[in-house]
Amino acid sequence: MRSIWKGSLSFGLVNVPVKLYSATEDHDAPLHQVHGKDGGRIRYKRVCEIDGKEVPYEEISKAYVDGDQTVILTDDDFAALPVERSKDIDVVEFVPTEQIDPIMLGKPYFLSPDSKSNKAYVLLRRTLEDSDRTAIVKFALRQKTRLAVLRVRDDILVLQSLLWEDEVREARFPELDETPRISAAELKMSRALVDSFASDFTPEKFTDDYQEQLKTLIEAKLDAGDAYDTEATFGRETEEGGEVLDLMEALRRSVEAKRGGSEETTTPAKKAPAKKKPAAKKKAS
Repeated sequence: MRSIWKGSLSFGLVNVPVKLYSATEDHDAPLHQVHGKDGGRIRYKRVCEIDGKEVPYEEISKAYVDGDQTVILTDDDFAALPVERSKDIDVVEFVPTEQIDPIMLGKPYFLSPDSKSNKAYVLLRRTLEDSDRTAIVKFALRQKTRLAVLRVRDDILVLQSLLWEDEVREARFPELDETPRISAAELKMSRALVDSFASDFTPEKFTDDYQEQLKTLIEAKLDAGDAYDTEATFGRETEEGGEVLDLMEALRRSVEAKRGGSEETTTPAKKAPAKKKPAAKKKAS
C-alpha cells in the first residue's frame, strides 16, 4: 500500500509519527462512457465560458462566487491556512464508545508507525485496547478539517472519519406520525423470525451479487460477441406470483420456511439460477 499522508499522532505531550493509508478499495468492474453506435470513448473538455477555449488542468483554480463577485483561491491560498499546515492528528478526548452514533461514521484509514522505534505507537494501541472509551481526534486532510474516531483493529490503529453534527439530516416523516397497533401475536411471530435468522456475522460469506453478475455478463459478451444470449447466461426470467399476504400470514410463512431446513448459503452469481429461493434472497440482504 502507498501512504497518502504523513504526520504525528499527538496524545498529550506524546507524539507518535505515523503514516496514513486508505483502508478500503473499490471492487467494482471499471466502466466507461462510450458512443452506443460505435463504441467510441466519450471525452469531456474543460472549456472557459468567457473565451470558449479549452483550459489545461494546471490552469484551473477553485473559486467562491458571491453574487457578481468571484473570489479565486489558488493552491498557495489553501496552503497558507494554519490548519492546512498542521501535520498533527490531535487526540482531543475519550468518550464512551456507545455514544458514537454509527450514522456519523465515514471513511476508514490505517495508521502505521513512521519511525525506527514503534514503542510510542504500541503504547497508544495498548492504552486504547485497555480503555472502555473511544478516542476522538481532529486533523486536516485534503483541504478539510476532519473529526474522527481512533480505535484498534487487528493490532493496527484505525482512524475513521466522522461527519460533523450539522451534516446529519434530521429525519421527519409524516407517515410515522401515527402509531399502528401491533398485536402481541404479531410481535411474538416477528421475534421468532428474527431468532430463525440469528447468526454470527462473518463478512466473508457475503458477496456483491450485482458485481459478480456484471462480470459474468461482460465475460459472456466478450466470448459470444453479437451472438450473446441473455437466457443462455442467466436462464429464463420467471414471473413472480401476485399473491398478497397480510402481515401475520407473511410472518408465519417466513418462520415456517426457515424451520423447513433452509441451510443454503448465498448462491454465487456466476451460477445464476433462473429462480432464487426466497430464503437465499433474504440471507444476501
